Amino acid sequence: MRILIGCETSGIARRAFSALGHDVWSADIEPAEDGSNRHIRCDIRDGILHEGWDLLAVLHPPCTRLCRSGRQWMSGPGKWTPPKRLPKGKTWDEMRAEFEEGVSIFTACWMAPIERVAIENPEMNDLARDRMPPDLPAPVMVQPFWFGHPEYKATGWYLRGLPPLSATKPLVEPVRGSGEWKAWNRVHRMAPSAERARLRSRSYPGMMEAAALQWGGYALEEAAA
Repeated sequence: MRILIGCETSGIARRAFSALGHDVWSADIEPAEDGSNRHIRCDIRDGILHEGWDLLAVLHPPCTRLCRSGRQWMSGPGKWTPPKRLPKGKTWDEMRAEFEEGVSIFTACWMAPIERVAIENPEMNDLARDRMPPDLPAPVMVQPFWFGHPEYKATGWYLRGLPPLSATKPLVEPVRGSGEWKAWNRVHRMAPSAERARLRSRSYPGMMEAAALQWGGYALEEAAA
């Protein structure tokens, strides 16, 4: 299968699919952390989506302005009224520009001429949903601890032509409020820093291994049918 991993620099997903023998490339505006020569540095909207891929997995498209938790920064009561407050150092025009970019990247990937598409994104706010294609389904939510990672981070997958991910290494959840439970919430308790957004969005190897096995296998079965 020819597989494109969009909006990822870590190489975690690319390596997981590649380990199963697929022809895999990653693409992002930033360079690959592992220096791979199978990483294309580009804006994913600039033609690469039309190069005959069998499967597209978009790992970390800009979602800060599209997600439900970001709604408070985009609008006050109703829709597109001035918000009560803005993030430090940001103007409303800058926020709306970031929103438009997020919408543009997400819709370009969803509407790409590729038979199988998986886009990672949290559940969207109403402003973002208003701008989405009419065939966009609700996200399928999974958790890292389904795949062997002792952490909580609800991860939404918008899927077209692919089945939901099934748990592969489910862990028993700790008692709520316990020290272990707090450790599992490390992503949500992460202190503000210049690296916070990048670290929070990093792919989980176990989840990507499951995606490679299940989605790659599904695509191969379909192709052979």
